[in-house]
Amino acid sequence: MMTVASTGKTLETAEETGGDEIPIDVEAISSQTNSVLGLQMGTTTRAAMDRQLPTIAGHLNRLLREDLGADGNSEVRQLLRQGTKLVDLTNRPTAETPTFGTYLYLRDVALLTRRLLWVYAERNGLGAL
Repeated sequence: MMTVASTGKTLETAEETGGDEIPIDVEAISSQTNSVLGLQMGTTTRAAMDRQLPTIAGHLNRLLREDLGADGNSEVRQLLRQGTKLVDLTNRPTAETPTFGTYLYLRDVALLTRRLLWVYAERNGLGAL
């Protein structure tokens, strides 16, 4: 069973939104963060880490565009600032980034994504993750 949440925003055509109105897939994001956090530095290849980068950064970026109640919550604002910094292309690992740096980046993104997903779930009445 797939858990998908709606933010209650009005639906627009794909041309108007660029497809951004697709609901957050809580299960897919949870699964992806679990996968990334399960990677072990000593047994994970750089290629495996590089394959995870676009997806996990995409999940974080998608959550950053949601209304997570930052106006009334300084902790959420701080999380959003951290997330914005992480998904900035100038901060993402490149081919020149040492493997350990990429590993740390993936973990940082997965942990922050998980925290924002929790905020999203709470805000949208989805209960505990």
